[in-house]
Amino acid sequence: MEQILERLLYRARWLLAPIYLGLSLTLVALGIKFFQEVIHLLFVVASIKEADMVLIVLSLIDIAMVGGLIVMVMMSGYENFVSQLDVADGEEKLSWLGKMDSGSLKAKIAASIVAISSIHLLKVFMNAENVNNDKILWYVVLHITFVASAFAMGYLDILSVKKRG
Repeated sequence: MEQILERLLYRARWLLAPIYLGLSLTLVALGIKFFQEVIHLLFVVASIKEADMVLIVLSLIDIAMVGGLIVMVMMSGYENFVSQLDVADGEEKLSWLGKMDSGSLKAKIAASIVAISSIHLLKVFMNAENVNNDKILWYVVLHITFVASAFAMGYLDILSVKKRG
């Protein structure tokens, strides 16, 4: 009975595969939104202020970073929790693929969230005259929370490595 249960639990990891596949659909949605913004920028580039253009560019960078985060979670999560990816010898392989365990994936996700939050906060600051001061304060508090969380997770990882070693 125990062996059956263990086999069932082990094979249940495949339930994550459709979730990771679903993340690839979010990349399609992000791509559509990205090019929608690029086309919009091309049509208004001659008539908008520089600050407004920078805000649009920051939005594009934000979308690109979220896309990279999705790829990282999708690929590493699949490899760590479902099955190793079989990439043919002649095919291009991402340099980090197969080298990121769940701990390093967690650290990369935290760093990515901080970077995305930084870009979002910069957009808020650049548009500060149109944003309520209380709202700006909450954006800053939220960003500091992300930064502190990332540092805390990194520190805990260092402590756990020292404990093992």
